[in-house]
Amino acid sequence: MKNLHILLEDLDYECLQGSMDREVISLVYDSRKVEKGSAFVCIRGTVTDGHAFARDVVEKGAEVLFVEKAVEVPEHVTVIRVKDTRYALALLSCAWFDHPSRRLKTIGVTGTKGKTTTTYMVRSILESAGYHVGLIGTIETVIGEEQIPSENTTPESYVVQESFAKMVKAGCDCVVMEVSSQALMMHRCAGFVFDYGIFTNIGLDHIGPNEHSSFEQYLECKKILLKQCRIGIVNRDDEHFDSIVQGHTCQLETYGFSPDADLRAKEAHLVSHPGYLGIAYRVSGLMDFPVEIDIPGKFSIYNSLTAISICRHFEVPVENIQAALKVAKVKGRVEMVKVSDEFTLMIDYAHNAMSLESLLGTLREYEPHRIVCVFGCGGNRSRTRRFEMGEVSGRMSDLTIITSDNPRNEEPQAIIDDIKTGIGKTDGKYVEIIDRKEAIRYAITHGEPGDIIVLAGKGHEDYQIIRGKKYPMDERVLIREILKELKEEA
Repeated sequence: MKNLHILLEDLDYECLQGSMDREVISLVYDSRKVEKGSAFVCIRGTVTDGHAFARDVVEKGAEVLFVEKAVEVPEHVTVIRVKDTRYALALLSCAWFDHPSRRLKTIGVTGTKGKTTTTYMVRSILESAGYHVGLIGTIETVIGEEQIPSENTTPESYVVQESFAKMVKAGCDCVVMEVSSQALMMHRCAGFVFDYGIFTNIGLDHIGPNEHSSFEQYLECKKILLKQCRIGIVNRDDEHFDSIVQGHTCQLETYGFSPDADLRAKEAHLVSHPGYLGIAYRVSGLMDFPVEIDIPGKFSIYNSLTAISICRHFEVPVENIQAALKVAKVKGRVEMVKVSDEFTLMIDYAHNAMSLESLLGTLREYEPHRIVCVFGCGGNRSRTRRFEMGEVSGRMSDLTIITSDNPRNEEPQAIIDDIKTGIGKTDGKYVEIIDRKEAIRYAITHGEPGDIIVLAGKGHEDYQIIRGKKYPMDERVLIREILKELKEEA
């Protein structure tokens, strides 16, 4: 329970009607959760407008409404008008949970690519040095021993503050979180200042209906983070660097390969042997030591440099950084699974043409005997993606094994046929096996020395949607089952 005046301390508002002398039982933005004594925040969503539920929530017992426009409700209900109810929800949530961010070191990571891996690397390094680290991101929210699957990269502001409060209670002293452009645009992280704000890179993504109207708008939303943090850490090599830092209000630091970067990578080289791919380099500038990472590709250098740039401020010993980066893993992001001493198998979330092309290009640098790509595409989604992914795999893989992803309400064969249309524009070889487990079995049993086998598209997901129903399906479990069955058959 909170006094209404306490909730309003940081908010600009106008009371349209009712008493300001209220005790609020709960702060709610979902009309289904209203109870007697609730304060309800009317949010304008993409599908529904919370203002339309004003009368309904009052009948359920709401005694305070936060609105952007006048609503017709009984006179005893307190109605408070604000300029933006999403922004108001963020500030109200901070107050409702007693400003938990003030008791945590907060680290926010934004960018088109690298957010997820960077947050896990940061968590790995800081925990190796004895910190208790909460995490909020695309895959999950981690609070102590609790792991909560995520629905959004960055949850609603109320959930962010609720998670912070739980982290404080669980003994966490810092939190690292992914901050999406949508979250910044919709004020999900408003109401507090990040201790560290990280900008990894920006590219042409998330532009279109229900996202951002243009690249310029996308960039402007991302840049908000550098006006909402004390220390900003930015990729100096990004071609849009000057635009990214324009208007920043934080103390600025940079990283990258550029000689102008504060923290630099040099002497980078690939590391590989059967069943293993990695990369090594030397950190220079603000720090000086060698690093090896068990994740392939140049992007791993950027991700780890970002993590080092952050953890430097926590005075983590070099040996802790080196050891933690060597074992840092992210479920479904270039995740290597040991199945053979002769070839390498990995799971990756690459589920569109751009991410698949980037992944396969990275793996080609290791000069494998063959690249074998196992993937499918989601049903009830753009057919163009199927053509494009088929063409990319046909062009860049030595063998494509086309299978099912989440067919949803479409026939798997129809999706496969679309992918084949894309492959047909290339000289790429392919086989088609609808059942994903059988497709993985085929890839493993036909693996050749020096191969790199990629299971693309599912990544961290542990389900498959067929005819509208969700079924358990974790590729790691499938691999274990296949290896057990092959051993029994031997």
